[in-house]
Amino acid sequence: MKNILFIALNDARHQLKQGSTLVWVFVMPPIFFYFIGTVTGGFSSGLSATQATPLTVVAEAPGFLKDQLELRLAANDFAPVWVDEIVVAEDAVAPRRTLTIGPDLTNRLEDGEQVSIRYETKSSSLTRDYEVIRIQRSLYTALADIVVAKANTAEPLTAADLIVLNDKPRIWQLETSPAGKRQEIPNGFDQAVPGILVMFTLLVLLTSGGTLLVIERKQGLLRRMASAPISRQELVSGKWGGRMILAAIQVAAALLVGTFLFKMDWGPDFAMVLVVLGAWAGFCASAGLLLGSLATSEAMAGGLGVLAANLLAALGGCWWPIEVTPGWMQFVQKLTPTGWTMDALHKLISFQAGAAAALPQVGVLLVASLVLAGLAVRNFRYE
Repeated sequence: MKNILFIALNDARHQLKQGSTLVWVFVMPPIFFYFIGTVTGGFSSGLSATQATPLTVVAEAPGFLKDQLELRLAANDFAPVWVDEIVVAEDAVAPRRTLTIGPDLTNRLEDGEQVSIRYETKSSSLTRDYEVIRIQRSLYTALADIVVAKANTAEPLTAADLIVLNDKPRIWQLETSPAGKRQEIPNGFDQAVPGILVMFTLLVLLTSGGTLLVIERKQGLLRRMASAPISRQELVSGKWGGRMILAAIQVAAALLVGTFLFKMDWGPDFAMVLVVLGAWAGFCASAGLLLGSLATSEAMAGGLGVLAANLLAALGGCWWPIEVTPGWMQFVQKLTPTGWTMDALHKLISFQAGAAAALPQVGVLLVASLVLAGLAVRNFRYE
């Protein structure tokens, strides 16, 4: 055990002396937290309906039907702001969502004329589709109100007729009850901090961890250690331990930055979050050791490490919430180690499904770590 600890500490110390390793461990993750968190901040906006969606309604002289349409928009979780026209100053930002209605809305509808309505939004595709459905529901409901109100009076339609209609009880009553706990799709920093943490732990362990072993083999350091009173098992265990220490430092730094700089809430089961990240660190340490044992050059170890880390990060849902992707991509996520880790973290942090919900993913990660470690031992070469 003394030899294993000695090798592990020296390996970790040597890696942390490398400028590139320090940059990728301490500098780049916060930058990616901010960038990815900002980009993914709108992926699920408008889907939770926890607050009304701001909406700019452009209508010239809409008449008394404005109140009815506003009522129906509000019923569909919009917060409409009515303007005659949009004037954007040079230093101002254009409205994110606009509903443009043709002029003289009330009079034209009373005369049986067609009124054009156009909806424009800067939301992402999934949110845009949801907004369009709510807009259409608002417009068709308002149109139905107008038809029913006109049928109830022989006189021209007035605002009072619509008020009377709104006060009448609905014949059809819809009873609703929760089918289960609502699951909010993680977005912004809730998605970015865990995702980039998972990605960079794998990236650093594959590149720095794999490259260091190749360098030691080429320089003959491993061959010298073979002649020392250290067994093969102790040497490989020490190398694994050194990578595990580096992974632990990476995870700890990301946790501190995410918590204090980006106000990350790790949910009610933080202890289980640490267990998941510990299992992930073990997997990354084994993967880095295996790559270093198989690679024949520094360029090969670094290139394969970067390629594998980025590919697995994309497929595993580290860059964006996997819940907003097509079904086939959500299936692929379940086949990747990054996907197992992100699934467990989402259950614990965003969905708050309880500590037991992450046990299957932790078990799979531990088994995968042991398999990769076994392959690394089998393929470990002194020269």
